This record gives sequence, structure tokens and C-alpha cells, in this order.
Amino acid sequence: MAWSRLASIPTKHPLAFGVVISTFKTSFSDLLVQKVVEQKEEIDWKRNAAFGAFGCIYLGGVQYAIYVPLFSRLFPNAASFAAKGIREKMKDVKGMMALGAQVFLDQCVHHPLMYFPAFYITREVVMHDEPDIKRCLTTYKSNMMEDLQALWKVWVPATFFNFAFMPMWGRIPWVAATSLLWTSILSAMRGGDVAHSEEVAGGAVTGASMNIMKEGLDEIFTCPVDLDPDMAHICVSASGPDKLGWVSKVARAVSDGGGNVTHSKMVRLGHEFIILMHVAVPPEQHRLLVKGLNENKALSPLNLRTSSLTRRQTGLYDKPLLGFRIHCVGEDRPGKLAAISEKVLSLGLSVDNISTELRMGKGGRRDFVVNADCTSAFVTINDKQKLEEIFDDLSTLKSSLKLEVLDVRVHH
Repeated sequence: MAWSRLASIPTKHPLAFGVVISTFKTSFSDLLVQKVVEQKEEIDWKRNAAFGAFGCIYLGGVQYAIYVPLFSRLFPNAASFAAKGIREKMKDVKGMMALGAQVFLDQCVHHPLMYFPAFYITREVVMHDEPDIKRCLTTYKSNMMEDLQALWKVWVPATFFNFAFMPMWGRIPWVAATSLLWTSILSAMRGGDVAHSEEVAGGAVTGASMNIMKEGLDEIFTCPVDLDPDMAHICVSASGPDKLGWVSKVARAVSDGGGNVTHSKMVRLGHEFIILMHVAVPPEQHRLLVKGLNENKALSPLNLRTSSLTRRQTGLYDKPLLGFRIHCVGEDRPGKLAAISEKVLSLGLSVDNISTELRMGKGGRRDFVVNADCTSAFVTINDKQKLEEIFDDLSTLKSSLKLEVLDVRVHH
């Protein structure tokens, strides 16, 4: 009896149900960002209340008025179409046309002209002590095409499903659930990354949040691992004429000698094949592995060299408190790596790992890509002002070096 009453609430009170779900979703999304992404010790309840109000008034109220009463009048057969089976839907030409019209109005009219302006204004008011509405709308204007393209990639299929299959009372909960899932994914991918908290907050699918998703799928950043004190460590370097199978031969020789390849970089440069790798090996097998690599005749064309590595001595170096990954992409030109590394040095950051590559960019352009993993021994995750200064200083590289992408991630 109690369950049947609860189950009837969405159909009997669709507006109240949608408002409650949207308020909870938006409030929870902000809590997720504050605790997981920004990792705040104390929750900013004023900010959370602002996002909750946005969820209650706009997502729950305004969107309900658009999706249910307004669309019901514009498309009177929408509810009956949603209740049909898939085969019946495919035969209903008028219903399919009405479905397309609903998606068009939602994605090409409602979101560009109402939702995004409301979202940008709310985020401006919530995230800044001195909000500038004109500035935030100007930002939206410049981001509009990128934001809409990102929105359509996620919400066009979600909206088709919503209008095609969800009953009227379920439209707002479906939108809220999809948005919450999106925010959860971004928060998980950007855990501890205070540099992009504004893009994650609110759960909207914007161009910035879509880039976060793409970068996160391309590469999940992990901080460099220090050398295992229970193992011996070897640096293996080699260069020789490029030949099919070098990687498998070297990897097999290391494995047969009891070694384990951890960090490595192997690349063909012109006619030369270059190898640089770190190998961990049990101490008792250290000499046997080195001897086996040096005396391996099959590897002699590579001019293979080995050297022993030791851990940094405690006390001689400051303990890292925070990790940074700096990702840059821009048209190739001399001096870019020098400028980036000099900027990193000026900020007191220590480079643990840096890699560069050339890749084909837009219109056949040669792009220079830099990935630098750095650590700081003087800045913590709670030093917001110092972090902002570092971000602002690094951001000057984008204009001075004409970079297409400059992304800074923070981990601790």
C-alpha cells in the first residue's frame, strides 16, 4: 500500500516531483565538485544553496513548463506517441516528425537562448565575489558554437530518448539523471583539479567540459612513482639503425634477465631508433641482467648502454606537496620548449617528466605538443591565492607562444 502511494507521486504530482529531483541533483552535483574536485574541508553552503535554487527554479520549474505544458500544447499527441511500442512509433510518420520538432526546439531554441544564458549567469554569481553579468554573457557569446556542439553530442541522443520514450512526468527526472551522471564522470576524471572547478560546477555540457572529458579519456594522469627501495634499478639507453622488431627483442631480453620495464620512451627519429627505459630488477639478478644485455649479439647494432640508478637521498631534496601536469599544443616553431621550461623554472616547479612530439594539426599544420609533469615543494592544495598566481603566470604562455591548447591540471 505504502509503495503504491509512493509510486503514484510522479504521475499525480509531476511538477513537484520534477522540482524535488532537479533541486537534489543540482545541489548534489555542487557538493560532488566541492568535495571531490576542489577537495574542500568545509562545504560552501551559500554557493550550494545558489546552485540548488537554480535547479529548483529553472531546471525543475522553467524546464517543466517547457517540456510538459508548452510541448503538450504544441504537440498534443506527444504523450500517446511516447507510450507506443517501437514498431508502432516507426509507422507513425506524424509522430516521428513531431519528435524531431521537439528535439529541434529544445536543442536549437531553448538551450541557446534560455538555458545557457541562465547557466552562465548563475555560475558567474556563484563563483565570483564581484559578478559581472555583461562579461559572462560576452563569454557565452564567444563560446556559443563550441558549447552547442558539445551539448548536441550528449543531449541530442538523450533528448530523442526522452521525448520518444519517457512519459510526461518522467521528462524532468530523465534530464536530471543524465546531467548528474555527466557531473559525476567529470568529477571523477578531475578529482583534485581545482584549475577546472568552474567548468565542472553546475553539470552543464559545455565546450570546456567536453574538452575535459576528451582529455580525461585520452590520458588519465598519475603522478610519477619513486624508485622501489627493495629493487635494483637500471637505465637502459640505445640507438641504432631502425629495424623491425627492436622493441620486442629488447623487452624480451629484459624480461628473460628478470627485469621489469616501468618508464620507457622508444621512438624512430629518421633512420635511427632510440630507446630510453627504466628497468627494475631484484638485486640478486642485477649483474646477470646487465651482463646479458651487454653481451646480447642480437642487440649489438643498437649500441646498448646500461647504468645503475640510485634513489634520491632523503634530506637533500624538499618533499613534493603538489603535482602539476602542463599540456601545451601549438604550431611548431623554435624556442617553444625553452620558453615553457623557463616559465616552469621561474615558478619554482621541479620537472619530473617532460615529453614532446610533433603531430599533424588542423589543415595539415605541424603542431608541437608538450606534456610536463612537475611538482612543487612550497605550494599546497589549500594555497588558493598562490595557485591562482601560478595559473595566471602559466596562462601567459598561451598568447606569447600562440598556443591552441594550454591545460594545467593539479593533483596532490
